[in-house]
Amino acid sequence: MTTTLPQLPFDRPGVLDIAPLYAELRERAPVTAVRTATGDPAWLVTGYAECRALFADPRLGRSHPDPANASRVSGSAILGGPMMGDPETEHAQHQIMRKLLAPAFSARRMQRLRGHVDALVAAALDDLQAHGSPADLHELVSLPIPILVICELLGVPYADRNRFRAWSEGAGRLDDPAFAQKSLYALVQYVQGLIERKRAEPGEDVLTDLAAAGPEHDGRSAGLAAALLFAGHETTVTRIDVGTLLLLRQQRWEPAGSEVVEEILRLAAPGGSGLPRYAHADVEIAGVTIRQGDCVVLAPAAANRDPSTFAAPEAFDPGRDTAHLSFGYGPRFCIGASLARVELQAVFTALPARFPTLQVVPGELRLRADLLTGGLDALPVTW
Repeated sequence: MTTTLPQLPFDRPGVLDIAPLYAELRERAPVTAVRTATGDPAWLVTGYAECRALFADPRLGRSHPDPANASRVSGSAILGGPMMGDPETEHAQHQIMRKLLAPAFSARRMQRLRGHVDALVAAALDDLQAHGSPADLHELVSLPIPILVICELLGVPYADRNRFRAWSEGAGRLDDPAFAQKSLYALVQYVQGLIERKRAEPGEDVLTDLAAAGPEHDGRSAGLAAALLFAGHETTVTRIDVGTLLLLRQQRWEPAGSEVVEEILRLAAPGGSGLPRYAHADVEIAGVTIRQGDCVVLAPAAANRDPSTFAAPEAFDPGRDTAHLSFGYGPRFCIGASLARVELQAVFTALPARFPTLQVVPGELRLRADLLTGGLDALPVTW
């Protein structure tokens, strides 16, 4: 008898909820066989302990020895399948690039940036006030703030925002793989041109740091910087939108501290079917054997709701003392986590204080099922 495997992405009941099937599968087994959105076989990891262990396991990586025949998670050019590279050298190269980027995301740099982010948030809220009620919070607040911040940190001209925003969104498309690949190529070429320019005209920014590594690294540096440009604003945009909805639903519309932001990060799941990894060797975990070359889909949104780790996991409880996995874990812990926290703390401190009567305009909110990062296409509010 042939068993039909569950296929990603799973149906979800609403913007603030994840698919119930994640919990059903986790109850059966925290690591289970599924089909990806492209129909390829993969292992889905929904348990907190298993997800954390595999995030840190050096036997998993983003490269594959035979990428043409590797399972793909989606049609996206970013995180849709294996990245270019050699499994033998991937971890060493990752450490080199991470060491190069570390100063830009240091606690000291983030502390210096905090005051400037506060000013950018205040300016965006001025624009929201000037527009008047009702307004689209997504367009006037959630979108411009992360773009401004990542432009300044990387050293990307803000005047180019419409160009790279279009390429970035295109690279994250799930419904047109050819267009996604073309968009990603354009984004990488654009960033490589900026790196070459920074070598002649340096500044105090990430692209200047990458330029200092030398022209022989420009190709890899451009790919890394393009990924930072994508992730550095796309994911934060979606979490401002979803965080606003979470706080309003919980009737916690007041200036938020860091613990509240962490709970937003734990529960916010704007989109995506998980993060793909590929086994570079056989891995035994949770009673299954992941074979070399197998695709593993880590699902932090499901792991963050594992009842064996989080009591009443669907409840909004800022007092929790267990760390969520929204930024990953271990050697590949998201290098931009501190930046995202600075931005979210600034927004959720200033926005409720400035607009204490903010409410979402009644009506259906639409999740972007065609984008890797998901999120909303609009968030109409009134006050």
